[in-house]
Amino acid sequence: MTPSLLHQILDYANRADPYPIYKELRKTPVHHEGDGPYVVSTYYEIRSLLHDPRISSDARNLASNTADPLASEAPAQETALPPGFLKLDPPEHDRLRRMANRPFGPPHSPHRVDGMRGELHDIVTGLIDGIGDPERIDLVEQFSYPFPVTVICRLLGVPREDEARFHVWADTLAAGLDPDPDAGTAQRGEDTQDARMQLGMYLAGLIEERRKNPGEDMLSQLATAEGEDGPMTTMELLSTAALLLIAGHETTVNLITNGMLTLLRNPGVLQRLRADPRLAVPIVEELLRFEPPVQLVPQRTALADIEVRGVTIPRGAPIWLVLASGNRDPQRFEDPDRFDPDRKDIQHLGLGSGIHSCFGAPLARLETQFALAELARRLENPRLLEEVPPYRRNAVLRGPRHLSITCDGIRP
Repeated sequence: MTPSLLHQILDYANRADPYPIYKELRKTPVHHEGDGPYVVSTYYEIRSLLHDPRISSDARNLASNTADPLASEAPAQETALPPGFLKLDPPEHDRLRRMANRPFGPPHSPHRVDGMRGELHDIVTGLIDGIGDPERIDLVEQFSYPFPVTVICRLLGVPREDEARFHVWADTLAAGLDPDPDAGTAQRGEDTQDARMQLGMYLAGLIEERRKNPGEDMLSQLATAEGEDGPMTTMELLSTAALLLIAGHETTVNLITNGMLTLLRNPGVLQRLRADPRLAVPIVEELLRFEPPVQLVPQRTALADIEVRGVTIPRGAPIWLVLASGNRDPQRFEDPDRFDPDRKDIQHLGLGSGIHSCFGAPLARLETQFALAELARRLENPRLLEEVPPYRRNAVLRGPRHLSITCDGIRP
């Protein structure tokens, strides 16, 4: 008996290449099994629903008689904290996102991300300098993981001497998102809970310190904001900081790792990038289409009966929007299974769309552009040691858990 498509999407055996399953899924643009979610897999339908106010991100709107097998795989937060704006609907979502954006982007802070270019370059340089033996490199452990969490520390204003502690907490929380079936569930849960508590206490102390002695960092500006919405409460600030750490960090780790894997499988593009680092911009956009770090968006709920391609999704039903499938939809993209950084029309779904489009998108793009351009420039003749690396178990946040590569040397 052939497993259901839903089972195949969740099956770890298909994590390395889920795209044939998505191709099959698109034959039924709105796929439904039993009391499970309504799975939407085609580009135009996904994009429409991402902008539809009848779709809720608040789990409290989910009907009690439905089942969502991915409810535990979305980015998690400490249960004692209020939900981050990612899991809220307007008007609460709009207020918190607007407040978080004041110190992060236009119109109030137009130079926040662009102003980090020098710091991003220094962090990337330091990590590549520290790689050591070029004959065996684990790109995830030695580069893709530490890079974005260091950036988040600098963005929030975590003192340099505390960054190592922050890294440990981030790694533990990441492991909680991506469970190891061989590890004890109870112990893993305790470790994750302990890390969340320690991180929460640390951030609460840092927030109080920033209120007394504000600096130029983002946490200081959030803690002392005096905009039209007033300041965030301490609990809202903690929730927002946790969201920035977990959601932003995890997405960028996968984008960088998927990016390097794709470039190593497309050596002609890698050579072009080495010769012209400006190519990093279109490469990252095509990567967001071709190998998006977030494969699907679960935990959406219909607030009313909604008809999509002749199928009525009833009020209260769970919905999955399979972004990675929409990005490979031949009705939208020509030759969608080909990696082509020269693609002209590339309005992908890799960072979502609508009110919940990726908050940290400008930073994630810039981090990945710097990372891939410098790796291409400095690694001499890089090659994969494993054609198919071991993948993380998470079906939502898809990327290699390790990426073993070798090279002939590291250029200065």
